[in-house]
Amino acid sequence: MEKIEVIRHSLAHILAYAVQDLWPATKFGIGPSIENGFYYDFGLPSPISENDLPRIEKKMRELIRENIEFNKKNVGRDEANKLFTNQPYKLELIKDLSEDGPRPISTYESGKFVDLCAGPHITSSKEIPADGFKLTKLAGAYWRGSEKNPMLTRIYGVAFSTKKELEDYLKLQEEAEKRDHRKIGRDQDLFSFYEEAPGFPFWHPKGMILRESLMSLYDNLHKEAGYISVSTPILLPEKLWHQSGHWDNYKDNMYFTEIEGKTFAIKPMNCPGVSIIYKTRLRSYRDLPLRFAETGEVHRHEPSGTLHGLFRVRAFRQDDAHIFCREDQIEKEVKDIIKLALKFYKLLSFKEVNIELSTRPEKSIGTDEMWEKAESVLKKILNSLKLKFKINEGDGAFYGPKIDFHIKDSIGRSWQCATIQLDFSMPERFDLKYADKDGSIKRPVMIHRTILGSIQRFIGILIEHHGGAFPLWLSPEQIWIIPITDRHIKYAKKIGEELTLAALRVEVKKENQTVGKKIREGEIQKVPYLLVVGDKEVKTKSVSVRQRGKGDLGQIKLSKFIEKVKIEIEKKK
Repeated sequence: MEKIEVIRHSLAHILAYAVQDLWPATKFGIGPSIENGFYYDFGLPSPISENDLPRIEKKMRELIRENIEFNKKNVGRDEANKLFTNQPYKLELIKDLSEDGPRPISTYESGKFVDLCAGPHITSSKEIPADGFKLTKLAGAYWRGSEKNPMLTRIYGVAFSTKKELEDYLKLQEEAEKRDHRKIGRDQDLFSFYEEAPGFPFWHPKGMILRESLMSLYDNLHKEAGYISVSTPILLPEKLWHQSGHWDNYKDNMYFTEIEGKTFAIKPMNCPGVSIIYKTRLRSYRDLPLRFAETGEVHRHEPSGTLHGLFRVRAFRQDDAHIFCREDQIEKEVKDIIKLALKFYKLLSFKEVNIELSTRPEKSIGTDEMWEKAESVLKKILNSLKLKFKINEGDGAFYGPKIDFHIKDSIGRSWQCATIQLDFSMPERFDLKYADKDGSIKRPVMIHRTILGSIQRFIGILIEHHGGAFPLWLSPEQIWIIPITDRHIKYAKKIGEELTLAALRVEVKKENQTVGKKIREGEIQKVPYLLVVGDKEVKTKSVSVRQRGKGDLGQIKLSKFIEKVKIEIEKKK
């Protein structure tokens, strides 16, 4: 573990110590280090708000200046229970630890605060950079992530080795807040959420234009790559999910209903349904590869505390594709998917893509031989393409290893999107077959893959990547026409008709407002082009153009303007 991670973990204990001093009746949950910082979960005797964070942080700094030592001690179960008599969450953890056998239980003492912890920790609080940390926010968190358990108060902090690193991170967070897709979605009238339906987004007309523009590019690229569209039912019987392995590995995230005494599940994934389509007839080796694409609606039961705008929802469209192929076709198919994903991200202006190869998880289906073969094939493909990749041990899908693509947005944040999963298990479970060249019956290989992942989540990423200032081809509103006075409305409408005939998205702004106010509103809405028309423009059959980010471009003949924006759309700028 890197030194900064140890410091972050130790800061979680200092945070808990400060809270113990300020609210002695607090019940303590857990306090790990996380990416860029730390958190601790508390059962507080009374509610607190973010206004309390400076007070807690001040107390932490006082404690740090005392050069508190972190002392590890191993204790037996009885001593641990006695030590945490009034801490129900710690007692629950001790009970779980005791089930693993009679080995000692590890604790850490930091001044007057004692915690149940395996460590590691720093030797003394003097190792903590004085200006390198800050408490950032509060959140609700169910104990152990279950809605059946009490809701605790989670306090988050960030920590770095230097003051500059902290300041850079905080600036990045400030920029991220400005780009928050939930705020932009509301301000630009793209989507909304209804309080009584948490996790289920409502798409508005402009949001649907954004979706359709994105999916038009996606569909065109997939048709060129030889994919064929399928659609499978949203409700499928329980037995199918047992057969696929999802029941044992995923049922807690699924919704169920009953039809005529039989249990059905709302699908959380599309793969079992696609397997049924494959199995409707015996396929020939000549039929393979079969590239079935389905942007199917799926539902997953996510805990309410984890829901976050479009990033974490309960209903979304998954851009699934499932490729059924022979073993000798795996390499070409995976390479083609990689090229397709990289091409797609480039067109969407994601310039940096990092790749991970995730291996067999602890909970999985299939034989050792299947997993060894699948992992070695994917590794060979990545090496042959000379792509840099990181091994992510134990994070594969339960049915096969996977290649994951992490795209970096315009402010440097990383998002996991595309995935390619190589599956030898499901074809066996569904008894999928094909007739080979010599007439023998063989088993196909199944490649699961997405480029976008959840379409909802990907649109949230796009919104934040562009800060709501979408490129022209993607923008729900491409052009506003602003008549200077009412007598110019007729000309504005005529221009609007010509632009609409040119397949452009146009709105004539006829509201009884000043030109300046309409221009300011267009800039706030991040409309790519504002066309102002008055007497001069009517006379010369032109438009005065304001381009987002470039300002006033002056008068341009309408035909020249149409030519300009057509080229811009074609180049996906």
